Amino acid sequence: MIRQLRVLLLGGLMCLPAAQLLADDQTAKATFAGGCFWCVEADFDKVDGVLSTTSGFIGGQTVNPSYEQVVSGRTGHTEAVEIVYDPGVVSFEQLLQVFWLNIDPTVSNRQFCDTGSQYRTGIFFHDQEQQRLAQASSEAVAERWGFDVKTEIEAAGPFYPAEKYHQDYYLKNPIRYRYYRTGCGRDRRLRQLYDGADQAFELSTASS
Repeated sequence: MIRQLRVLLLGGLMCLPAAQLLADDQTAKATFAGGCFWCVEADFDKVDGVLSTTSGFIGGQTVNPSYEQVVSGRTGHTEAVEIVYDPGVVSFEQLLQVFWLNIDPTVSNRQFCDTGSQYRTGIFFHDQEQQRLAQASSEAVAERWGFDVKTEIEAAGPFYPAEKYHQDYYLKNPIRYRYYRTGCGRDRRLRQLYDGADQAFELSTASS
């Protein structure tokens, strides 16, 4: 979701996307796959410093695939969310914390009730520092909870936005979204995995 900020323009108020009010060198990008992108988008939209989230597809071979093609499992893509954020407000490390506590990293090619490679989890890094932090965070999660982490870490390739009706789905269709999220057992499974976890757990991502 693109958060709106009010700016004074020619004596009137005009709504502009927050990401457009910062220069490119003042923002950063993160891309996460955590199962159903409706849910991942909703989770990250709550985070201060996140300027925009876009549901889409990454990690496959087909150029500009449709949702129907991706869910068939034949394009190689996984559902993902591309995040534009203000690193002066929220760090990549903090986004990693949000990511891990909202996925099940113990399974391959599925998340909750959704099965198939199109629902595999992944961190798609955009530079070497993100790669380092992602790997360190994976190791920290494995050590903290004793998980055999299945989440992939790989360089971000082409990202293709999903169709418009998928964007902000949880806002446009709140009843259907809640029915899906509850029925899929997402929050129930997350409570089983992380019950009592400190939301700011130490990832030990500092440089050695």
